[in-house]
Amino acid sequence: MASVHRDRADPVAGAVNTRARYRRILRFAAWNLVVTWWFELFLPRIGLRWVAERGRAERMRRFAQRFHRLAVELGGLMIKVGQFMSSRLDVLPPEITAELEGLQDEVPPVPFPAIRALAEAELGARLEQVFAAVEETPIAAASLGQAHRARLVPSLAADTGFDTVMLKVQRPGIDEIVDIDLAALRKVGGWLSHVRLVSQRADMPALVEEFAQTSREEIDYLQEAANAERFAADFAEDERVAVPAVVWERSARRVLTLQDVTALKITDTAALDAAGIDPAQVAPVFASIMFDQLFTNGFFHADPHPGNIFVTPTPDSSTEHPWKLTFIDFGMMGEVPPRTRSGLRKLLIAAASRDGKGLVAAIEDVGVLVPSTETGELERAMTQLFARFGGMGFAELKDVDPREFREFAAEFGDVVRSLPFQLPENFLLIIRAMSLTSGVCSTLDAQFNLWDSVEPYAGQLLRDERGNFVQDVAREGLDIAKVAVGLPKRLDGLITGIEDGTLSVASPRLERQVAGLQRTIQRAVAVLVFGAVLIAGSLVRPDDVVLGNVLMSVSAVPLLMGLWAGRRRP
Repeated sequence: MASVHRDRADPVAGAVNTRARYRRILRFAAWNLVVTWWFELFLPRIGLRWVAERGRAERMRRFAQRFHRLAVELGGLMIKVGQFMSSRLDVLPPEITAELEGLQDEVPPVPFPAIRALAEAELGARLEQVFAAVEETPIAAASLGQAHRARLVPSLAADTGFDTVMLKVQRPGIDEIVDIDLAALRKVGGWLSHVRLVSQRADMPALVEEFAQTSREEIDYLQEAANAERFAADFAEDERVAVPAVVWERSARRVLTLQDVTALKITDTAALDAAGIDPAQVAPVFASIMFDQLFTNGFFHADPHPGNIFVTPTPDSSTEHPWKLTFIDFGMMGEVPPRTRSGLRKLLIAAASRDGKGLVAAIEDVGVLVPSTETGELERAMTQLFARFGGMGFAELKDVDPREFREFAAEFGDVVRSLPFQLPENFLLIIRAMSLTSGVCSTLDAQFNLWDSVEPYAGQLLRDERGNFVQDVAREGLDIAKVAVGLPKRLDGLITGIEDGTLSVASPRLERQVAGLQRTIQRAVAVLVFGAVLIAGSLVRPDDVVLGNVLMSVSAVPLLMGLWAGRRRP
């Protein structure tokens, strides 16, 4: 293993082994794709599905173990791929996710002499000249870099207001490793794009490019520093959140110096208990903060695994919780476009209200379903899902009879597989963020019920948007009224044409139908005008009580006209 560490720390050795690394990744992918095709596609087609099902769990476990060894030995983006797979509890079997969980903390460190050389080259000075002290033993090692605790020189400490910092330095040669890994992943993505079962669900080359963009941003520490400051600005007024300050004077593209905010790891329940902090109270706060990022701010932390979130006790006992959640590592961030954010809000509100039909409509808005898809079966399945399992926490779900789960999963799976689902490009990081959030919350509280956090948050979203909704309805009503008011004039022209002989009609029955149509339109116009004037009055009234009351009173006139038109007979 030591030789592997030297290869990864030495850019020259890395250059020599680039071809071998590329071929090794492709061999691993090709072999496992062939195995998957044989067991999951070919054997079922020839009537041997039972053979595939019998050894599936062990086969998945062996695959995860082999990938685990590959990722640890190669490092680089293979660690990121494994971490993403370990967070996909929603689609991957536990044999895979459980085996890959350790990749969050298992990355071996680079020897300090190599770290020193890179840091000094980036900062343009010896470490002893720009820091009062630097600890050689890293406190954290990740796939793309590692962190060392350090102390600022007195003059800079006086300017920043703090002394202890975290010095984050990239792994030497990581640029070239990322290039090789992305080239291999692009090749694998191209292979998968020719597999119909995969291409129907996701544009794999596009997803690889999204992953590539995120990876490139992660190895630009100046971009990470800007992300940290933007995140801090989003939560500047939120007493629940803390973010480390950036020391720009000691930062560069491959070196980042941040205020040391190390505290209690969010999933260290024993340490939380010892500090008098109830882990069960931390879970809903963490979920709410993640909801704020996804559904309100549109800028979110896409890697909220336990190593990147701390619970920091605060001396202020006047707040609801005498602690804050401190976020670190802003290399992997995601943005939710306004239209997608609107769809996600609708999805959250529909889920909170157990509205199967509304949930499917929101899924379509977000772009997860191909447009013009027939969704009747999916709506029925979602309604059944909410009726049976909606509102259950993780602990309650564990008590459900496994046979009931299997029966529902089989039926629900058939519906899902029959529909043209797709994975939008900007959803890769959203799914990762929510998967990790769910995992952290269930670790903090085995009884945690996600609905308890979703429902009040969805209710607040609904209240926040109610004003906009009323205004939209008012504008829509006025637009419709303008169009509808012109309809009687057009109808009069039609009748005039009939009367003056321009258009001859010899059927008395048709004349009665035309007269009835005229009365119907008059009623519709009257009701629309009534609604528009009433809503306008309700909107104006808070600012101008007199005008608002006048408009609301006048709205009764078109209503009475509509009722009278409905009672008249020819």
